[in-house]
Amino acid sequence: MLLKSIQAGAIAASLLASPVVFAQKADSPQSKKDVIAKILKIQQPAIEALTMGVLSRPVNELAAKAAPALRNVPEAKREATAKQIDADLRKFLEDNAKPLVDKGMKLAPSTMGVALDEKFTEDELKQLLAWLESPVSKKFAESSQELQSLYTKKLIDDNGKQLDEKFTALQQNVAKQLGLEAGPAPAASAPKPAAKPAPTPKK
Repeated sequence: MLLKSIQAGAIAASLLASPVVFAQKADSPQSKKDVIAKILKIQQPAIEALTMGVLSRPVNELAAKAAPALRNVPEAKREATAKQIDADLRKFLEDNAKPLVDKGMKLAPSTMGVALDEKFTEDELKQLLAWLESPVSKKFAESSQELQSLYTKKLIDDNGKQLDEKFTALQQNVAKQLGLEAGPAPAASAPKPAAKPAPTPKK
């Protein structure tokens, strides 16, 4: 799952003026709506990362499926084919990331915003906003990607080989039941040819 943030300041600014903001909660006081809008603005990077996860997940799955299939490509063409597939996947993300993020940010007020309005009182929202605006919260948000990277690396370092062996056994068992010849399984502890992390799309 990719956790890259896309900077889109203009979209965040438009949240405050969007005509669909809290359309389902017209009876809420304006002061409460203003607090929710501020919370959504602060949470913009997380919302963008969530949107990118929706877009990149099937791309990463396709890359994972393509990696073992590369074994069927003649060795002389294998590296070039892997690079072309990687380029195609990256271009797909670059072409579709910003439009999807733009649409996602427009949906945030009428989905997340309405949910916040329904589940929290104005006083609770003010407390949440105070936390999100605090230096500690900002420092934690800035450190979250590093924390996740450290955890993921250690998890793979400690368990990748064992999982590879178990997955190989599973693959061979399934292939045997299907009457197929199972090739070596793609290593969980090693990068796959066509599954490089997607680049952060340009603004």
